[in-house]
Amino acid sequence: MCVPGRLTRRGLMAGVAVTLMGCSATASNAGRAEAQPEAGAPSPAPTAPAAASQPAQPPATALTPTAAGGPAAELMRASSGRPEVALTFHTNGDIALVDGLLAAVAQAHVPITCMFVCNWLERYPDYARRVRDGGHEIGNHTYTHLADLDRQSVSVVRTEVERSQEIMDRVTGGPGDYFRPSAMHHSTPTVLAEAGRAGYAHCLSYDVDPLDYTDPGADAVVTRTLATVQPGSVISLHFGHAGTIPALPRIVVGLQQKGLRPVTVRDLFA
Repeated sequence: MCVPGRLTRRGLMAGVAVTLMGCSATASNAGRAEAQPEAGAPSPAPTAPAAASQPAQPPATALTPTAAGGPAAELMRASSGRPEVALTFHTNGDIALVDGLLAAVAQAHVPITCMFVCNWLERYPDYARRVRDGGHEIGNHTYTHLADLDRQSVSVVRTEVERSQEIMDRVTGGPGDYFRPSAMHHSTPTVLAEAGRAGYAHCLSYDVDPLDYTDPGADAVVTRTLATVQPGSVISLHFGHAGTIPALPRIVVGLQQKGLRPVTVRDLFA
């Protein structure tokens, strides 16, 4: 498997034209993304979307370069038409569950994209090596995973981006390929600006969200994922939730039956 390096604005080949792609019904119903609890804490119910969480511009459908120092572009779903999807995981949580998920991924022989919550990665730095050694892709999912990042000041957002970036640099040797904000489906203009300021060309969103962080059970996670996935989809899943472990191999089989192949985000949008 290919282990991609950091995406930069320079050297990226121009992709297909940027077009507005609509979210799936599941992602729309999900509204705000997860506010992931600490291990052992009760999972929150989904909440209504805040107006400020809408993107400042249509999501990019290819890895197109952006102006140096300018806002990052948001990736949500690829439009290449290739029968590919990306399995992305918000990466933190109870170690036993993390180990179980990584074992399920290894058995399924699929690449994934791990978006690390960096105060967790700071405590468990060996997991960055394990992910990379498994041929997977890594990204930055904030430092503290604030549940209301879309309501925070510029200085708070900047701290979440820069502090997590520092941990990624120190632990993995690079800042990660993408930035994904916490607890929001779409990046706000402030998030896009601060991610770009820190050197990230892309913020990573998704168009398929089975809400596995609400612990609905493996059957629901599988059904919700396969009901809304399509070529080019970015699927949002989580480490640290027991139902996701048995759901994963069933999701992979279901994707194969639909003729869809899991790839990294980098390959999906290439």
